[in-house]
Formats: sequence, structure tokens, C-alpha cells
Amino acid sequence: MKKVCAMLCSLFLSAAASAQDPPAAPLPSASPARKPAGSAGAQSAAASPVGRRIEGYLRNLFALGPKFKLRIGEPQPTAIPGLRAVSVDITVDGQSNTLSLFVSDDGRYIIQGDLADMQTDPFAKIRAQMDFSSAPSRGPANAKVVVVEYADLQCPSCRRLSGILRGIYPNYPQVRFVFREFPLPQIHVWTLTAATAGRCIYHKDPAAFWPYSEYMFDHQDSISADNIWETVVEQGLAVGYDAESFKACMADPAMKTEIDKSTDEGLALKVANTPTVFVNGRRLVGDDRESLVQYIDYELARAAGTPAKP
Repeated sequence: MKKVCAMLCSLFLSAAASAQDPPAAPLPSASPARKPAGSAGAQSAAASPVGRRIEGYLRNLFALGPKFKLRIGEPQPTAIPGLRAVSVDITVDGQSNTLSLFVSDDGRYIIQGDLADMQTDPFAKIRAQMDFSSAPSRGPANAKVVVVEYADLQCPSCRRLSGILRGIYPNYPQVRFVFREFPLPQIHVWTLTAATAGRCIYHKDPAAFWPYSEYMFDHQDSISADNIWETVVEQGLAVGYDAESFKACMADPAMKTEIDKSTDEGLALKVANTPTVFVNGRRLVGDDRESLVQYIDYELARAAGTPAKP
């Protein structure tokens, strides 16, 4: 799923269909309520001239061959006259992702992205999707600025970000820092084992998660598929587990459920690369220290009622 998401979540369609093509017929009137996927409404939208035009355009633009299955949802009204919202479900190799599009009433122009209401907080929806109830964190629980990191313990860029975060923690005692698991097992062979051990260590001693994660990041080059088990057992014993209880925790399906929950949350937030950081909902991809500090400082000033001057 993450490979599909990495490809699809990064798409930004601002181009129109070929100007040499005649415009499609105007969109039919749409019911205010979205019909369930698989309903007659969804099927008729996919079968309509506009639905076929959207599918053909996306297939051509992104080279989506026959193995990619596309379901075009029923166009829905938006707050902008002349613009309809369309949901596109794309399935490949048994994994699915959803792309949100907008199409003009005449069926000619297509845009991918989110409509922004400048009278609302643009990051409120992102913050509302985050659940920190079982997430490692440090800093005040009631902090006005929260930095949330979606990371993979085997990811080299995440290792660099870990070093950056360690350098700035002392400068921001008023900020809460949160870690969310986003393992990429398709490319990292021991990341799921490391993430599971991290869950176990967190449940044994929440504060111990941070030295554990830093150890794993710092020793990436010496950890392999051959020694990952010995490595995490050693870390588990160091926080108070005995060998049997740690093994039992590692085999506990609840640990995988928690990792899946964190991963699904990231996917819902359109996380496609690690590390991805959110500063009060403001997205930052990668290990850019300057931008991270800029975002934190801006949000702290805003929380204090003194936002940066334009």
C-alpha cells in the first residue's frame, strides 16, 4: 500500500485536458449526498462520458496500465460554483488508495488537491486526525506547539532527523515531541521487528522509548536481518524485561495492531515518505533542520500572540 501511496499521494494535477480535444458534455446534476462505493451512482459516474474522460486522462498521464483498476466516484457539489469533487479509487496488486480530484462542470478541467477556506485554520483537520494516546512523547502534555514525527527506525533520513531533534530538544522545553511508527518493510528488512520492540519497550517504560530509538538510529549500519533479534532482545532486557516476557510481548498481536494504527493514521494524512514531520499540523518532509526550526519558532510566536510580521 505504501508504494501505491508514495506514487499517488505526490500527484498534483493542475493541467487541463488537451486544449485540442473538444470539451466533454456538462456534468449531470449530482445528489448532495455521496452514494456508497459500489452503488449504482458510483458505477454510472464511472460509465459516464466525464467518468471515462477522467479515467482515460489519469491512465495516460501516469501510465496506469491494465493492472491498475480505477473506480471513479459520483461528482459532488462543492462550495465553489462550477466545480465538482470526484473521488478516484485506484487498486493495484490488491492494495488501494484514493485520489481526490475536482472537475469543472463542463467536464474539461481537472485539479487535484484540497479546497482551502481562508476563514478556517488550514491545519485543524490534520491535527484532529492524530491520536497520541499510545504514542511516545516528551515535553508538556498541554503544549501549544506539538511536533509529530512519522518515522522508520531503519530509514537513513530518519536517522539524520533524529540527530537534528536531539540537538534542538534542549532549546524547546515548552514543545511536545511525538513519535509515530511508519515502517516501510518493502524496502527495510528489519524495520518491523524494530518497531515491534519499540512498542514493547514503550509499554514497559514510556521514557525508555527515546534512548531505544536513538540507539537503533545510531547503530543502523551495524544492524542486519541476521542480528536484529539479538539487538532488540538486548534492548528489552536493558529496560527490565526477562527473555521470556520480552519474547511474549514481541509475539503479542496487539503490538502489530498498534503499529498498523499508527501507519494507517500516517496514510490518512498522506504520508508517503519518511521522515514526515507535522508542526501543529504543518507538514515538513525530510530532515531539513532550518525549516523545522522555522516552523517551531513561527508556531511558538503565533501561540504567544506575536506572529511573524510579513
